Amino acid sequence: MKEEFLHFIWENKLFQSDSLWTNDGEPIQIVNPGRHNTNAGPDFFDARIRIGETLWAGNIEIHQKASDWNKHGHQNDPVYNNTILHVVAISDIPVYNQSGAAVPAIVIKWPEWIADNYEMLIRSQDWIGCASLLYQVDPFRIKFFLNGVVIERLKQKLEAISKILSETNQDWGETFYCMLARGFGLRENALPFEMMARSLPQSVLAHHHDSLFQLEALLFGQAGLLGEELFGDEYYLELRKEYRFLAMKYGLKPIPGHLWKFMRMHPGNFPTLRIAQFAALIHQSQGLFTAVIEAANLEDLKRLFTLKASEYWNDHYSFNKSSINRIKVFGDQIFSLIVINVVVPFYFLFGDSQNKLILKDRALDILEQMPAENNRLISRWGEAGVVAANALESQALLQLQRNYCEPRRCLDCTIGHKIIVHEPV
Repeated sequence: MKEEFLHFIWENKLFQSDSLWTNDGEPIQIVNPGRHNTNAGPDFFDARIRIGETLWAGNIEIHQKASDWNKHGHQNDPVYNNTILHVVAISDIPVYNQSGAAVPAIVIKWPEWIADNYEMLIRSQDWIGCASLLYQVDPFRIKFFLNGVVIERLKQKLEAISKILSETNQDWGETFYCMLARGFGLRENALPFEMMARSLPQSVLAHHHDSLFQLEALLFGQAGLLGEELFGDEYYLELRKEYRFLAMKYGLKPIPGHLWKFMRMHPGNFPTLRIAQFAALIHQSQGLFTAVIEAANLEDLKRLFTLKASEYWNDHYSFNKSSINRIKVFGDQIFSLIVINVVVPFYFLFGDSQNKLILKDRALDILEQMPAENNRLISRWGEAGVVAANALESQALLQLQRNYCEPRRCLDCTIGHKIIVHEPV
């Protein structure tokens, strides 16, 4: 049995504890199993145990076999001198700490069906180990667990924001601008969109906030999409002429245009159209970061992201190639993706940095106001009996599947925990 399973048994006191004896034959009582340590050092800190008449306080080390103590070099490591108990499944040798003192040991046993349940989960060939067993878990407990999982997902998203924040010397507005650009690129063009934003400071765009044409010239030019072709339609050629002037004025150097992906994409997601919409957002929203932070609810955000690109894009998806005349609205799907992946994490991180709990609460409130994402993975959860009521729950289910179910971290999952300890009738 894996060592993490022994940790699970110990932490949750699932072992048979009626008559425990040390390897020296003394009775032992587990008063407190301690706090699980996921870093280097003993497995559990601050435990309390009673051996005979003496109450001991210290650390616990757990191994499959007692001889693993020596195999891992603990006998030479002073960090383990405060180990008051060695918990094992198999006691094959006595062990000693670095000071030469014998370490008391016990062999723990557990109900066989707990191990069977665990093995069934981690060996399951289903898309998630518990797909056919979710009926055993109270739906309220599942929903409660999802609230914690979505916080974990948010914190992971904060890592990318924190990195850019550090690189911009804690400039929240510039960081938001870069991350927002990344969001406009969706998965396929997130990197070139971010590179474009990083190559074009927001302060430069602010000087031309009142001119949508100049904003487009700057953004398309920095994107490397206003090339050296001799021919093109009038608007394309005018943009290129304007960009050359502005690039000279600000000393700008574009990113390589070949980075952008168009192949196998729906025309509505072409990077050219998204850049035009990004320009429209900057044009209509001076002080964008402040406006987003001050948005009180989802409706306020929708008003900020009600975008209309310049007239040229009514009958174009890309330069120099006309299409059916249709106003290109900023759709609900990309709006939801940007709110989920950019705006909500910023509320959470900025609220944390400014000690404003109201912003962190708003992040979760907005997720609860948004509909659940519609994709194959969320549908499979629904088929298994866990229906996402909103975006908060669908985000949590995505996190649960990728960070717990795929790596079979059933021992760390509340749902897995309940299934493992579910005693068969």
